[in-house]
Amino acid sequence: MPDELRGGSRKEKRDAERIEILGELRGEVMVFQPMAIKELSVRGAQVELNSPLHVDSLHDIRLTLGEQSVVLKARIAHCRISDVDQELVTYRAGVEFIQPAEHVVEVLADFIEAIKAGRRG
Repeated sequence: MPDELRGGSRKEKRDAERIEILGELRGEVMVFQPMAIKELSVRGAQVELNSPLHVDSLHDIRLTLGEQSVVLKARIAHCRISDVDQELVTYRAGVEFIQPAEHVVEVLADFIEAIKAGRRG
């Protein structure tokens, strides 16, 4: 592909030299995946999604709580198949929030309290 189609010359795009890796070097890609929140507390959540999550792996989880959105670091406590429907497999995972910031805990607590109040009223 010509440099013009790449949006610039190679020199502009790559200002640091790359070296070929001889042998094996592993990495991971972070992919945003939708999930359904089934249960929620200030300490963690129960979620459903279409891909398994490795137990003890760490993930950034974004929750949209009403008009506010928060990002939490979460550890996967457990993950299992919860449903199989033809070719679609659904997994249920328990996530533990890792050291959430105080303001994030307050947002979670307020959101949970609003849900409870709505159910009572």
